[in-house]
Amino acid sequence: MNNLLIIDDGHGHFVIDGDLTFSTIDKDTVKSFVFLNSAKEITIDLGHVNNTDSAGLALMIEWIRYARSKRTHLSFKKIPQQLINLVKLSGLENTGFFSAHDG
Repeated sequence: MNNLLIIDDGHGHFVIDGDLTFSTIDKDTVKSFVFLNSAKEITIDLGHVNNTDSAGLALMIEWIRYARSKRTHLSFKKIPQQLINLVKLSGLENTGFFSAHDG
């Protein structure tokens, strides 16, 4: 298990480091949405995520909902294949819910 860190890389760019799993996502993580208020365009880099499960997907969905409620454009990059598989399994890949890009 790797702890979950949200690293501010500056200018609305954040790096998620660690695991996005039931064991690493806690109430403090859920309350940490304040980083989504730092800019009108936010990019979340998931390239350092080691493991993920449905809790990780649920957290991403909550980030998306929160960002939309604040009229913040949120995008993800370097989404791990494990998470892409969960998105497809959940039937969310064609919903427009995720605006993902590589880079």
